[in-house]
Amino acid sequence: MSEIMTSFFIVFILRQFYAKIIENILEREQLMKKKLLMLVTLFVTLLSITSVKADDKPVKDSYKIASDSLFAPFEFQNSDKQYVGIDVDLLKAIAKTENFKIAMDFVGFQTAVDQTQAGHADGMIAGMSITAERKNVFDFSDPYFTANASLAVKKTTTDIKSYKDLKGKTVGVKNGTASQAFIDKNKDKYGYKVKVFDAADTMYQSLNTGSINAFMDDEPVVKYAIIQGQEFATPITPEKIGEYGFAVKKGENPELISMFNAGLKKIKANGQYDKIVAKYMGNDASDDKKVDESTMIGIIKNNWQQLASGLGYTLALTLVSFVLALIVGIIFGLFSVSPSKFLRGFTKVYVDLVRGVPLMVLAIFIFYGIPNLFESITGQPSPLNDFAAGIIALTLNASAYIAEIVRGGVNSVPTGQMEASRSLGVSYVKTMQRVILPQAVKITIPSLVNQFIISLKDTTIISAIGLIELLQTGKIIVARNFQSFKVYGLIAIIYLIVILALTIFARRLERNMK
Repeated sequence: MSEIMTSFFIVFILRQFYAKIIENILEREQLMKKKLLMLVTLFVTLLSITSVKADDKPVKDSYKIASDSLFAPFEFQNSDKQYVGIDVDLLKAIAKTENFKIAMDFVGFQTAVDQTQAGHADGMIAGMSITAERKNVFDFSDPYFTANASLAVKKTTTDIKSYKDLKGKTVGVKNGTASQAFIDKNKDKYGYKVKVFDAADTMYQSLNTGSINAFMDDEPVVKYAIIQGQEFATPITPEKIGEYGFAVKKGENPELISMFNAGLKKIKANGQYDKIVAKYMGNDASDDKKVDESTMIGIIKNNWQQLASGLGYTLALTLVSFVLALIVGIIFGLFSVSPSKFLRGFTKVYVDLVRGVPLMVLAIFIFYGIPNLFESITGQPSPLNDFAAGIIALTLNASAYIAEIVRGGVNSVPTGQMEASRSLGVSYVKTMQRVILPQAVKITIPSLVNQFIISLKDTTIISAIGLIELLQTGKIIVARNFQSFKVYGLIAIIYLIVILALTIFARRLERNMK
């Protein structure tokens, strides 16, 4: 009996011993699992931190950033001909904080959008509202500014104190803005009519002249206009219409977004952000230049270098494109009177195609459409810049008309002269050189000079792709001083002087050739 009890006791002791061993093994296994899980978590965290840090580093020596040129106080040109504004100063501060270089190109809002989409620019900042539609084609940063829209009326207006008071009246708004979306959405509710404008200065002038009763624009823009002397009032509480963000083409330049977000947090934390915003939205935001731009003399005195630069670009565009168009146009003009049916048909197709496309559409297609095609084929960005694209567009447009001028000049020479020369045994080419063309040149000079003048005026259309010629220069000046009548009047005078000089030269040339 005692042996049995001893055996049971030994079995019990061994069982407890083995149970303890198994329990220790299980505990150690559990501990190892926890340690392994912690190590994995730590590794993933470190990996993510590393990847974030990698994204925060610039991968280019310099980033080209497109922006608006006429959107004070976010981006505009001051009296010292330097681009400043909330967007400009914020981006420069962020770039300095995050240690990356930028080159800003102030080309206008729509052009900035197109350039970023086409790959001409790495990113854009231009008071751009973050919307669901834009997120389909752009990657946005964290919002850097909450956008409010203010309804503005003339300071003397007393009968508009709410949206209900707008019934039967006309409200102005800029095309493509968040303000337009709000105004269009509520026009049936409040019973007002909507008038759309392409630029702020024309909208402001329409309010001053009474063609509209009110307008809606971004609150900072309206405040800045009031600070600059515009007699406006804002009787209604501003509406929140969205948030502004820095944008890049979807899927490209992710490091720019990471660096912008990181820099934005830092300048908000150290108070630099608030100082920049207050600088342009406070009562001290007016231009500190002492030159009075309320007179045309003051405008010339303070902006003559800028106007001269714009005129230089205009003349360069005109001269280069017209010389090239003259060469191409003469070739196609001679093709159109050639005995060859193929050459005549080819010329007809060329002329009809070019003349059938508006110059602005042609310029936009060349500057944005062709680079996209080039990039899709080669995988490399297009080397075509705005000046070259403008030259090509103007050349193609003018050459089609010059070809018709040449054809008309040749056909105006009596056909009997060609027949007489050929009957004497002179070849077709020699007859054209010695008999027909000298007479055709004299006939076509007035038309060619007229085409040159048209090409000179057509350069204003090239501003659609961001080239700062004379008219665009005027718009930049107006965005700062709001003296649209005087500035555009001055530009009209400059064009008139240049064209009159060309006209006098052409008449003397015509007399000398008779």
